[in-house]
Amino acid sequence: MVEFYRHALGEEEQRSVAECLGGLFLTSGEYVSRFERLFADYFGSSMWSVGLNSCTAALHLSLLALDVGPGDEVITTPMTFIATATAIMHTGAKPVFVDVETETGLLDCRKIEQAITPATKAIVPVHLYGNMCDMHRLHEIACKHGLRLVEDSAHCVEGMRDGVRPGQLSDVACFSFYATKNITSGEGGAVVTRDERLADRIRLLRQHGMSKEAADRYHGNYRHWDMLECGWKYNMDNIHASILLPQLKKIDVLWQKREELYGRYLEALAKVPGIRLPQIPDATRSAYHLFTVLVDGADRDRVLDELSQKRIGVAVNYRAIHLLSYLKKALRHNPGDFPAAEEIGRKTISLPFWVGMGRKEVETVASALRQIMTA
Repeated sequence: MVEFYRHALGEEEQRSVAECLGGLFLTSGEYVSRFERLFADYFGSSMWSVGLNSCTAALHLSLLALDVGPGDEVITTPMTFIATATAIMHTGAKPVFVDVETETGLLDCRKIEQAITPATKAIVPVHLYGNMCDMHRLHEIACKHGLRLVEDSAHCVEGMRDGVRPGQLSDVACFSFYATKNITSGEGGAVVTRDERLADRIRLLRQHGMSKEAADRYHGNYRHWDMLECGWKYNMDNIHASILLPQLKKIDVLWQKREELYGRYLEALAKVPGIRLPQIPDATRSAYHLFTVLVDGADRDRVLDELSQKRIGVAVNYRAIHLLSYLKKALRHNPGDFPAAEEIGRKTISLPFWVGMGRKEVETVASALRQIMTA
């Protein structure tokens, strides 16, 4: 079998976790603080980071900290994971979908302004497959209309486009460390922002709105804490941070291995008929998070089934979420509302893609796909 994903965690991560478990604090403490400093530095010297327990939490708290709430509208994409939309709905605001570019699957900036209304408060672009949206254009639109800009960067820690990294032209960028992400702790998330006050508010909201977290209350004489806002239980703990810390030191080495794997796939699939790849925009350094193909020459679900029968791990990233039962009913959408996203959703397959995957596995996947597409 060629698994869809294998993590690349090893002895360094095991040692880091063992060291953490031998210490005093298992909840948010020094490991989380260290991770936040190093993760912020990865995006620039003037950045701030807050560790959280998921990217969903990151999106939710970022929107709340920017005062998005009931009666507001937030523009986003239907070609994403459901959490992008549900995080908006958790604030009481309404997701307003805008279709994507046919070639890339990324939010189509040409269609955003016609979706803006007096109720629009923010835009949430999604950096899909590891490729960034056009942040220069999104920044221009946000400034022109007085809107907040929150990046869903769950796929895109290492990405860059037109010289811009996540978080550098937005209010805040949100990241995931879920089990299949480029750096992972099984579960986890973080925000990165240029705004120290915004980071402080997200830090307050992640821990029930309490004025002091456990580690802050431990040192020195006991001091009472206060509840300053109604917050959530979204904090990252030391154990998860200890898994992430060693990965930050080798993040670019891991990225280079995925870039090489991407190239091997391109070579292996060059002669497979009936498939094409989403385009990587010009002037883009992809994070190479997923290897996704679009099936033009056959029924996508049949191809999925036959790959699975050949013991090839596959996934779908994503079906257009406005047609999923709950969102379709809640937001009153119908087939045909966002045709580009729907076409991608009907044709997309994500193939196995992980650091350590060798030429033999790539050729096994390519051979299986070639057999199916030429049958």
